[in-house]
Amino acid sequence: MEHTIGCTTRPYASVSFAEACEHIAEAGYSDVAVFGNAGSVAINSNSSRQDVENTRRAAEKTGLTPSLLIGGTQLNLGLEAAVEDYRRLIENTAALGASWLLDCGTSNATHYDDYYALMQEASPHAEACGVTITLKPHGGITLTVQDLIKAYNQVNRSGFGICYDPGNIIYYTKGEHQPETDLDLLAPKVSNLIIKDCVLNNGKPDVMVTPGEGLVDFGEVIAILRTGSFQGPMYVECVGGKSLDEINHNVRSTLGFLGNLTTANQ
Repeated sequence: MEHTIGCTTRPYASVSFAEACEHIAEAGYSDVAVFGNAGSVAINSNSSRQDVENTRRAAEKTGLTPSLLIGGTQLNLGLEAAVEDYRRLIENTAALGASWLLDCGTSNATHYDDYYALMQEASPHAEACGVTITLKPHGGITLTVQDLIKAYNQVNRSGFGICYDPGNIIYYTKGEHQPETDLDLLAPKVSNLIIKDCVLNNGKPDVMVTPGEGLVDFGEVIAILRTGSFQGPMYVECVGGKSLDEINHNVRSTLGFLGNLTTANQ
């Protein structure tokens, strides 16, 4: 099975979105995930239609499909206002031409119930707009695989799925949980995959490492996800390297690494 493999703009956070797209396209990727560049996320709930159009055109100019946008909730505004804000974010995601809206949950325990309610309210709107909200592990409400399963079951709506990020399982639990543990239970709910590795240096986690050079066994993760009929896209989020040349090399080599893995797991 051939998976779509995209790259986020995170490795190129210090340059403009347009320049990030140029490097990602040159590395051979077909899709770009819109993260932060030069200090800001290119698209958010308050972006104008012109801003959305400019971002879409910048990606498409390089031949990339802007298929995923990272977003976030504004639960500090109260549930009603947070729902309205998120609906605007969904609409901007759709206008961008993205199929996926990546969400990181919340680390504020007082917002957990409102988070589930927000996703229940927003997911049908996402589905109507042709967008799937996809929640990834990021500590807090999504610390472990079991937390992701709980979130999926609590929301229980079309238009809401799970994006698995194996590196974050290690990062936020500081290695106490491994990404393969109970993954077979989550696998049928996973719609896409973040490619991020992690190392522990004297107990301190670090994800700024090129995939395949850390603690994540990506071959095992992909094999388990496929038992749950995983067919979704993968997005490279982090690589090692300080200089632009190093980053470009590692972004390019990661595409080859993933191509070999997905072929071997067919």
